[in-house]
Amino acid sequence: MSGTNNAQQVSRVLFRNVRVFDGIGETLSEAMDVLVRDATIESISPASEAVPDDLGTVVLDSGGRVLMPGLIDAHWHTMVATSPLAVFISVDVGYLNQIAARDAERTLMRGFTTVRDAGGPCFGLRRAIDEGIVAGPRIYPSGAFISQTGGHGDFRMRHEVPRDMASPLSHMERIGVSTIADGADEVLRATREQLMLGASQIKLMAGGGVSSVYDFLDVTQFTEAELHAAVQAAENWGTYVMVHAYTPRAVAQAIAAGVRSIEHGHLVDEPTVELMAENEVWWCLQPFLDDEDAIPQPDEARRAKSKMLTGGTDPAYELARKHGVKLAWGTDVLFEAKLAERQGAQLTKMVRWFTPAEVLTMATATNAALLALSGPRNPYPGKLGVVEEGALADLLLLDGNPLEQIKLLEDPARTLLVIMKDGKLFKNLL
Repeated sequence: MSGTNNAQQVSRVLFRNVRVFDGIGETLSEAMDVLVRDATIESISPASEAVPDDLGTVVLDSGGRVLMPGLIDAHWHTMVATSPLAVFISVDVGYLNQIAARDAERTLMRGFTTVRDAGGPCFGLRRAIDEGIVAGPRIYPSGAFISQTGGHGDFRMRHEVPRDMASPLSHMERIGVSTIADGADEVLRATREQLMLGASQIKLMAGGGVSSVYDFLDVTQFTEAELHAAVQAAENWGTYVMVHAYTPRAVAQAIAAGVRSIEHGHLVDEPTVELMAENEVWWCLQPFLDDEDAIPQPDEARRAKSKMLTGGTDPAYELARKHGVKLAWGTDVLFEAKLAERQGAQLTKMVRWFTPAEVLTMATATNAALLALSGPRNPYPGKLGVVEEGALADLLLLDGNPLEQIKLLEDPARTLLVIMKDGKLFKNLL
């Protein structure tokens, strides 16, 4: 059972005889019954053979299997994950939406019931998912990521520079992937535009990146005044700014400007991590390694940048643990379909630094706490990332214990027996 046309929507679902990983604890519960009514978890009680008093209740006899919250990817690109860059910069956005809709269902079928979109034109797809037109995860959209000229989000060709008042927008700007802004006033306008379109948080490129053509990893992007303009506009709307940054200088400048979430940060030093901890800034760090999941790079310059970045991953996680930074997890898959399919494997490799319970908590309750920073701009009011009474019913039933065998999440087609989002059954192999 998959796809919204086949999604089973009933008023009450009883998961009978499950052992619960609640998203917070380090162990499984004893055998429990979990009752879902509409979109929320109504009750959790010791397992019983009692017949439900409502004959319309769908009973899923789980046989002692593990029930856990739906997974959350806090740095996902709904529109940009699988289409190669060469395709993305040249085709119609309608075609890209078709690909993204297909990929959204695949994301949900991997057990990811929520994603924080870190940049791209996903507003229409989010609406289609929420209205039940297509299947997919809950999406917390950032809208177009905001970049300075020559920054990590500048995809223009060299012949398109210089820009003047009469110059047309580039293709990537027209379809809403990125927007180029220089100066505090332009950043303010760009931020307000994304908020107008429905962004739950704002994404800025505050430093150099690997996949971009014109910048280097050590480059600091925007000024503190420009970053602060975005922060002020976001705060006026009750939400926050997240920034792409790798280096100590870029991260420190972002913190000084009031940014609440640092994305990546693999090259930071210990004083900068201490600064993050002191300011209670979130750090959404990805397990980038020089392994089979490394994103292929088209030239030597970008391969060198990738090598530098992956070399900082182990020290970054060690510093995050040492200083108790608010640490989130995400994948940041870009332009690579095969890597998108390994979304679960990108989570399970986190046991290199954390216990399986810590990894699962990070991808559920902890990531949900980060999403809640969007405050009144939260598109899905309610509690995510936990199995508790009153929480939103985003649930996975696994054939096995992920606290003992976390690699079960690498094979979702086999190991995920039930996938529920918003109280609806999108997969039910029972």
